[in-house]
Amino acid sequence: MGGQQEQNVARQGFDVADAAPLLLDPHGVVSSWTGRAEQLLGYDAQAVVGRKFAELLLPDDAERVPGLVERCRSDGDWVGLMTALHREGHPVAVMVRVTPTVEPRGRTSLLVLLSQLAGAAGWSMSRTVLEQIVTGTSIGIAIVDTDLRFVWSNAAMEQFGGGPAERRLGLRFADVQPGLNADAVEARMRHVLETGEQVVGHEEVGRARSAPLRETAHMMSFTRLDDERGRPMGVYYTVVDVTEGHRARQRLALLDRAGEHIGRTLDIMTTAQELADVAVPGLADFVTVDLLETVLRGAELPPGPLGDSAPVSLRRAGHRSLYEDLPRTAVDAGAVVTYLADSPPVRCLTSGRSWRQEQLDPLAPEWAAGAPGVRESTFLELGLQSVMIVPIRARGATLGVTMFFRRRRDYPFDADDLSLAEDLVSRAAVCVDNARRYTRERDAALVLQRSLLPRRLPEQDAVEVAACYRPADELTGLGGDWYDLILLSSARVALVVGEVPGHGIDAAAAMGRLRTAVRTLAAIDLPPEEVLGHLDDLASRAARDEEDGEPGETAGRPLGSGCLYVVYDPVDGHCTMAAAGHPAPAVVAPDGTVAFVDLPQGPALGVGGPPFQAVELTLAEGSTLALHTDGLLAREGARPAEPDREPLREALAEAPASLETSCGTVVDTLVPARPYDDVALLMARTRRLDPEQVAVWDLPDDPAVVAEARRNTTRQLAQWGLDELVFTTELVVSELVTNAIRHATGPVRLRLIRERALVCDVLDRGATAPHLRHPRAMDEGGRGLLLVSQLAQRWGTRFVPEGKIIWAEQPF
Repeated sequence: MGGQQEQNVARQGFDVADAAPLLLDPHGVVSSWTGRAEQLLGYDAQAVVGRKFAELLLPDDAERVPGLVERCRSDGDWVGLMTALHREGHPVAVMVRVTPTVEPRGRTSLLVLLSQLAGAAGWSMSRTVLEQIVTGTSIGIAIVDTDLRFVWSNAAMEQFGGGPAERRLGLRFADVQPGLNADAVEARMRHVLETGEQVVGHEEVGRARSAPLRETAHMMSFTRLDDERGRPMGVYYTVVDVTEGHRARQRLALLDRAGEHIGRTLDIMTTAQELADVAVPGLADFVTVDLLETVLRGAELPPGPLGDSAPVSLRRAGHRSLYEDLPRTAVDAGAVVTYLADSPPVRCLTSGRSWRQEQLDPLAPEWAAGAPGVRESTFLELGLQSVMIVPIRARGATLGVTMFFRRRRDYPFDADDLSLAEDLVSRAAVCVDNARRYTRERDAALVLQRSLLPRRLPEQDAVEVAACYRPADELTGLGGDWYDLILLSSARVALVVGEVPGHGIDAAAAMGRLRTAVRTLAAIDLPPEEVLGHLDDLASRAARDEEDGEPGETAGRPLGSGCLYVVYDPVDGHCTMAAAGHPAPAVVAPDGTVAFVDLPQGPALGVGGPPFQAVELTLAEGSTLALHTDGLLAREGARPAEPDREPLREALAEAPASLETSCGTVVDTLVPARPYDDVALLMARTRRLDPEQVAVWDLPDDPAVVAEARRNTTRQLAQWGLDELVFTTELVVSELVTNAIRHATGPVRLRLIRERALVCDVLDRGATAPHLRHPRAMDEGGRGLLLVSQLAQRWGTRFVPEGKIIWAEQPF
């Protein structure tokens, strides 16, 4: 052993009860041998006396002996471990104590005590050694008797309060530590006394006398003490301060709870309130969360802290209070709160750094500016004692500020609390910023949706309509389904429902292109099957144009889209429809019976196949057409080729009489809150124009009838009370009838319709469409259609099986 370590060992107690003694002369030669030594090492006295003691040891220890002999002669005892060599040749681990002796003649000898270590855990400890161990340890150790009264404790127990050991004698645990749960501690002591089972790792949290102002945690272990007959004598227990570990676990638990409960939605206000809810009471008694106005609007934020320290207006986004008598807040959630210039909240916003104060000035007023004429409350009146202010920052931008308050003066915020608050706010800040970004994206998506879907259907007299749209993508609220009502010539309307594969913005953009194309084709009055044919060509071209896209990227392409196009004429109830990869509509008769139109299913747009076919039928007045996308009949996990339409039949049969209510009821009945597919439903209840609103004349193929047509028109307008339109209408009728007789063959039909506008249309048997010309000054003809285009609000040509119709519309 080294010098200092050997000195320490020399001071330890040594049990000589089983030691083997021998004597050495001043030169380290064995001068006396004992029977115990012979039993230990196997040598008899004749073989050993006169030999050096070093010869009985292994070489490494033998080299130490001369120095030890010299040292013990001058300095006293030495205690240590050595390895001796047995007579039979095997090593023997021994504990050695060397102490000088003095003979009567003054001659100095050395007494050597050898104790075998085989089968022993180490040194044989004396009471002195054991006392040094228990008194020198930093672990608190105490012993109570069978009445649970203290009979002994070490010095380390004083660090937990309760005074020195002699003051504890005869006291119970509750007398020493009234701030801890004495009943729970003594219950474990009794359990150990009764069963003999050791209790290890019991954690006790409370206010120890050593730290009465802060909550502390201690790890305690209990063991029963028995006498030589096995009867319980008492319990000894150990105490270790684990406050730091306990607080670290609390902080981790709070952060885990924050990760679980903050950011469960993408709503900014909800996320801010979740931050306040998590922080109370785990960290603070009262918490407020205030956000910038721009954050709540979802606007893009500049990087870094705020620019100056002028008064800052924010909105109260969340708050939470532990005590009923502590005002939750002077500002309601969502209301504006203004912080005074150079106040701590404003300084945190402008510096980007947190701020903590252990004790608030009780007479200082709140930092928020109150309403004019209202006295500001002081922190004393609010009962607030300690505060932390943490700016809410995410991705380099400042979003707002969070304030944490405590009202207990004996429990102020410390540096660890501020670190925990910053971790908590930083996690919540990312969730708030995600919600802000979602708000911005959702607002943009809603603007796109409003631009692609009709905000309101146009007013007309052909049908009463109601529509319902429910997207499967609840994040953006967008999908590929759409519906539309388009005004056509001669008081007719087109009803359209369609869908694009996929969801979200891509599908909505493709849907917008198709809807625009449908409106363009409807403007030139093409029949339904031709409209779908042109859409099919458009989808095919779009697919070819996008072939250079990413492999498998099909979302948002019109290829495979479906469309149902219906034209309804309120004059005679005539209805024509065609479908491209889309379910046929349902018809609810005026008596409530429901049937589905037997409509030939054309191929989806862009996939190719046979030409589209139209179906014509006549609807009774008061019939309801239900046009829908296949999402209305979709079920979870599957989209069958032939969906079950019976649920739709039952829902339509049981729907309320009100069309608006009926539309919503049908969707709610058949579609879950989070649909499996986008859903669009357009319901149209047919009307008929009163016969008095339509006037028809069949005219022979003779130029002389033009004058008669003008006279008939004048009389009809007089009956309708439209005398102010007589002059322009006579000109329109004259030009249209004249052109029909001049350029076509066979009889001509003249029709006037009084709806929301005055419509004049002329049917002839010609197959060529007229063209608008701009004649030169010297031309004698070609001004007819130019005149009509100037007098009418709209005009156009459409082809029908009997020929063509040229029409013109004048507003009232």
